[in-house]
Amino acid sequence: MRIAVLTGAGISAESGLATFRASDGLWENHRIEDVATVEAFERDPALVHDFYNMRRIKAAEAQPNAAHRALAELARAHDLTLITQNVDDLHERGGSADVIHMHGAVASALCAACGHRWQAPMVMRPEDRCPECNAQATRPDIVWFGEMPYHMERIWQALEEAELFAAIGTSGNVYPAAGFAQHAARFGVECIELNLEESANSRDFSQRILGPASRTVPEWVNGLLR
Repeated sequence: MRIAVLTGAGISAESGLATFRASDGLWENHRIEDVATVEAFERDPALVHDFYNMRRIKAAEAQPNAAHRALAELARAHDLTLITQNVDDLHERGGSADVIHMHGAVASALCAACGHRWQAPMVMRPEDRCPECNAQATRPDIVWFGEMPYHMERIWQALEEAELFAAIGTSGNVYPAAGFAQHAARFGVECIELNLEESANSRDFSQRILGPASRTVPEWVNGLLR
């Protein structure tokens, strides 16, 4: 079976990583506008680097949970395209070999001048230089608000060719990911939501399973494997 899966912050929350947008609109006590836009980085690169340095440390300390491991097991039995909004590497450490990080990766650095990418040091600073072009233009390899998510052509194709689409631990508030179910459904794809509670776009799914991902995802995967 061809399956496309989208994961969001809810799947990593059970590994101890803060969800992207809390109910008070803050992310780890910071306004999104202060740490997740190009304008914020231009205004205060030290603050933004410090923020993602802490995200990098916390991501490295976190451990994959049963939901991450279940999706790796699913990929061994089915043709799975795994798309994540998360910037951590818990899917990879949980056993998944090919993960599409549409919002970038906190473990990666990007040169804003030449586009070169490399493994980010645990601590990045505004004065860091690109190892390729030597420009003092290094930034976290994160897709910020107002920027185009990565790998969208591959994602749209996977959604159109799937027989089943599942969104796991997503809020349904952030586009374009919030529109994936509608897009897939236009191609006759069955859409299922696995979430702690109904998402903002829950109506786009023909089936929903509510509960913590570490319980619902392994149960769902076991059902598919049977």
